[in-house]
Amino acid sequence: MELRELIRDLYGVDRFRGCTEEEISAVRDIFGDIPAAVENFYRTAGRNQEITRHDDMWFFPEHFQRWKHLAQSDHFPLLCENQGVCRAEIRREDLSLPDPPVYTQMEDDGPWLLSAPAASEFLEAALTYEAIWQLKYSVKEYHWLTGGELAVVQTKLNKRPCVLKNWMDLEITFYSSRPDNLVVVMDADDHYEALYGGVTEESYAALLKVMEGLGEPV
Repeated sequence: MELRELIRDLYGVDRFRGCTEEEISAVRDIFGDIPAAVENFYRTAGRNQEITRHDDMWFFPEHFQRWKHLAQSDHFPLLCENQGVCRAEIRREDLSLPDPPVYTQMEDDGPWLLSAPAASEFLEAALTYEAIWQLKYSVKEYHWLTGGELAVVQTKLNKRPCVLKNWMDLEITFYSSRPDNLVVVMDADDHYEALYGGVTEESYAALLKVMEGLGEPV
């Protein structure tokens, strides 16, 4: 899916505000290369508050100017969990690849695990996941799903093509009944947690036709 379409549908953005070419060039001066998918993300929505202002932090050109130590890193940071527990980055040595893989790490001394084989795939999955925290109409707590309840979700809703792997040690999949609503299912060793919501009251109501009554609040 095109990032512009995804952001419009799930973040309710109707006016896109991207980073300037000068800002992007400054990052390129530091790292030598920036993957095309990341540049496109910066250029499309790097100044949209719907993306830049929420708990988990995306790294944008302004951060590389503010935090000079990032220039010395052997990784190119993309996303950091709000308490710093998990981070997603590209190996510096991979930046010259057309669409390099993205790895995640839990804690500073944890192993680096493959999250996506391509930056473009990671961006689609991570932006889909992060949207759940922005939805105006949504459940307020996690819901445990049984295997049978997950099967209902999988049967009655459309599975989105992206998957977010190894984020907070989870594999995260996504389902919708229309482009502007979302169910996020987190698989933690065969225990399933779900969050869901919609951009509008109407899109949320459409989702409740399937989700209402499923799961037990955590």
